[in-house]
Amino acid sequence: METRYTERLRFFDGQQLHAEDLDELEAVNRELRWLHNRSLHQPGIGAGLAVHGPAGAGHVLVQEGYALDASGHEIVLTGPERLPVPPVAGEETCGPAYFDLTVSYPADEELEEAETREGACAPRGIVRLRERPAFTWVRLKHDVSGTLRPVDPRHRADIQAGMMIILARARIRECVLAADVSLAQRRTSRVADRPRIRCDTSYAEWTWWSVPAGTESVIQGVEAVIDTEAACFAQVPCYSARVAGRRPLTVEYDDDAVVTVFDGPAHVEEPATTSFRCRVPLLSPDYGVGDAGIEAILTAVRAEWAVTWLGIEC
Repeated sequence: METRYTERLRFFDGQQLHAEDLDELEAVNRELRWLHNRSLHQPGIGAGLAVHGPAGAGHVLVQEGYALDASGHEIVLTGPERLPVPPVAGEETCGPAYFDLTVSYPADEELEEAETREGACAPRGIVRLRERPAFTWVRLKHDVSGTLRPVDPRHRADIQAGMMIILARARIRECVLAADVSLAQRRTSRVADRPRIRCDTSYAEWTWWSVPAGTESVIQGVEAVIDTEAACFAQVPCYSARVAGRRPLTVEYDDDAVVTVFDGPAHVEEPATTSFRCRVPLLSPDYGVGDAGIEAILTAVRAEWAVTWLGIEC
């Protein structure tokens, strides 16, 4: 974190103000704004700055927009800008010349004077500067690996550092565009949205479930509500689940009765942002185990089985 200003300016009645007092007040707010920008955003295009340049044109049109550089400087274009393409015939090999159109934050000495005023006891001074983004056509050449890179190492360093933002790439021959400008090299200042992916293994309070499967049969198994609140999903994700633990289970009940429990594939029911219901059909050949057998099966699966789940929020 780098900022020069850590002091709050205060004023009092009767204080004599000088130009540097008010300049410093503006500088404090500006530096803190830049600190915010570079802390929470990446350099790139925030909005707009669309570039239109069809093949055969001798200029490109840049629409209004907003971008940030790596220092947090706001690059603002308030109206369309018509920029002539570089006046080059092409490469020595008779192919088109490649250029990247870049935009950057202007230095103070490059700004246009918008207003000056006479001082009360001093000569005329500047009171407003008009900020206009600095546009630069960066010449590119193929390196030994065939990759296009800036010819000027300073441009290369500034682009890599995020101080010059690429808006478009152009191929130029005979002082006009040899093809429509390419926008593939642009990057946004907002972090690209990525799917939220979370996974976990949860031991659960299994309960018994059964549903009719015909006139004389039922499907039976165990189910549990799995808590996913810690994943902080904002929307209902796509869940998948499986049972982790020892299988098959051999369960004893009523002293000498034994049942072997085989499980089918787990499936997800009632998905929500904070939970889902996991149901597992049991495939034992005989379910005439009564209440005592069911309790024994539940005790066994609660001790042995966990649910490994994955949630993907797109």
